[in-house]
Amino acid sequence: MIFADLGLSDELLKAIDEAGYSEATPIQAQAIPPVLMMKDIIGIAQTGTGKTASFVLPMIDILSQGRSRARMPRSLILEPTRELAAQVAENFEKYGKYNKLSMALLIGGVSMGDQVKALGKGVDVLIATPGRLMDLFDRGNIMLNDCNLLVIDEADRMLDMGFIPDIEKICTKLPSNRQTMLFSATMPPPIKRLSDQFLSTPKYIEVARPATANVNIEQSLVEVAPRQKRSKLRELLEKEDVGMGIVFCNRKTTVRELNKSLKRHGYCSGEIHGDIDQASRQAELEAFKNGDINLLVASDVAARGIDVKGISHVFNFDAPMHPDDYVHRIGRTGRAGAKGKAFTFVTRSDAEAIVNIEKLLGSKIEYLLNEGLKKEAVKEFDKKKGTKRAKAQKAKSDHSQVEEYVANNTEPKKQYKDNVNNKGRIIIKEAEPTEDGWNGPRPSFLDIGFKRL
Repeated sequence: MIFADLGLSDELLKAIDEAGYSEATPIQAQAIPPVLMMKDIIGIAQTGTGKTASFVLPMIDILSQGRSRARMPRSLILEPTRELAAQVAENFEKYGKYNKLSMALLIGGVSMGDQVKALGKGVDVLIATPGRLMDLFDRGNIMLNDCNLLVIDEADRMLDMGFIPDIEKICTKLPSNRQTMLFSATMPPPIKRLSDQFLSTPKYIEVARPATANVNIEQSLVEVAPRQKRSKLRELLEKEDVGMGIVFCNRKTTVRELNKSLKRHGYCSGEIHGDIDQASRQAELEAFKNGDINLLVASDVAARGIDVKGISHVFNFDAPMHPDDYVHRIGRTGRAGAKGKAFTFVTRSDAEAIVNIEKLLGSKIEYLLNEGLKKEAVKEFDKKKGTKRAKAQKAKSDHSQVEEYVANNTEPKKQYKDNVNNKGRIIIKEAEPTEDGWNGPRPSFLDIGFKRL
């Protein structure tokens, strides 16, 4: 469906066309009309489906009428991370350039004074992370009783980061007759309870099964020893045609150490994690977007906050601790219909994590076996097979020697067969009394002169 059929204004359609878009994605086509009709909606969509534009575009048209007042924002968009908040702000600037709307961005890591000053002038659109918003609210720098439109974005990520109590508190400060939109990649029970509590007869929109991976992403598991991860990553970087890639790690220390290692080996890489201040994080992202670096080593703080065109590869240097994080990590590639590849390093300790990921996806992820490993595996198999063959030939040879001896010694044949059938064990048999008076149990080898083979 084209955007012109969705009921958007001419000014907005002009901005969309200049941004290079003409057809709406499924989530945009289904969400924009009901939002324009002022209905509450729940949007379930995997990352990379264009859901940000599905609420930004109609909000611009809705807010084009009316005026803002000092410290009283007309609309509020809640985001779990600074990167996502900044990304949404960029969307508003891009699509709203022909509409005179004021906007403020409330995130941590930057000066609070400039944010308070922007709020004092009055804003139509307030984009915030829950922590900074509550901080300014408690200081009396912001009032929410005139905010008639609320967007809760990446709700399941909010849950993971412990923001649900803050969101519940924020919702109680807003007018009860507001319009609310909730977007999430999954719908766990706490998010379902949140929607039941704060949304009014919402329209439910789902464009993909919860927590499904993009079909445009080729996924592979790479079995590797913990100490070989860096060399294996470099091997894949050399083998694959990596235009732009993100390498995800579970720990901030791993991010720092891996980035240093990649630079020592001549790669153009950067890093982003929670210990870096906002200005430095933004600078690294800009360097990545501009192509100054083509590898970005990141912690999960960036899993849902990076929307960069042209990311061809994602490498999970560490298998994600939570299955949902896997979907969001690999979702950095394969966006807007493009193809992408995702490699996940797996050690013995990651077995349970991989099982949980595959259970969430509802499908198996294939293991990658490169040619070098394949040759080694075949060689090892042949070696083991050869050993088994040699043992079998030896056993056959031993058995043949016994049969040959039996054939040449007809008298004790039965006793030899007994020995063979009993795997060479000495058999004590009862014997008839002999002329020399022997009437006790007589060992069979005394009769046949058998020497054990």
